[in-house]
Amino acid sequence: MDFSVYLHYWPKLLSGFGNTLFCWATGALLGIALGFALALLRRTGFAPLLWLLRGVIEVVRGTPFLIQLYLLYDGGPAIGLKLGAMQAGILALGIYGSAYFTEIFRAGFAAVPRGQVEAAESLGFSRLDILRRVRLPAMLIAIVPALTNMIIILSKETVVLSVIAVPELMYQMQSMAAETFAALETIIAMAVLYWLMVEAAARLGRAAELRVTAYLRVA
Repeated sequence: MDFSVYLHYWPKLLSGFGNTLFCWATGALLGIALGFALALLRRTGFAPLLWLLRGVIEVVRGTPFLIQLYLLYDGGPAIGLKLGAMQAGILALGIYGSAYFTEIFRAGFAAVPRGQVEAAESLGFSRLDILRRVRLPAMLIAIVPALTNMIIILSKETVVLSVIAVPELMYQMQSMAAETFAALETIIAMAVLYWLMVEAAARLGRAAELRVTAYLRVA
């Protein structure tokens, strides 16, 4: 193994790693925002809207991310949606993640004890106050582990963005491997960098879980 190739390619690898982090973070935030909005819409109880949302969610969850990415990037211009590679990649990550985040938020809302909501209603809380002060805090306790897990899954999906030439980590690694034939070194570097990303996300998720459940540990 010749690890000296890293000395020559480190600027590209660092750039690719930075682009991966940016696409991951932006796509995850977009997915969380869309998922939360869709979860709120599903609580309206309006049947036609529920059927439409359920259908969209099932289609997104039932098709591979790669196909969705191709449809958005290559098929987008057919409906007037012209996006750059990175823009399409971030939007695709957000849409793909939103279907799963919607279900996570839906389960979180369902986990809120009905008695807490009724108590807030008896005190004259508005629906917005109940959402902000009762449902959301109680929901977070239930969903933080699942939320963290889905964010980690999205980090691994970023490797697919290389197929539309997003200059992320996989794309730069493929370039390095093609020019140097250092396949093993490339695999090791990718494994280490993605492990660091996942480990950082897992630790942040654990810290968030400890934060939202702090009151449960008070004697």
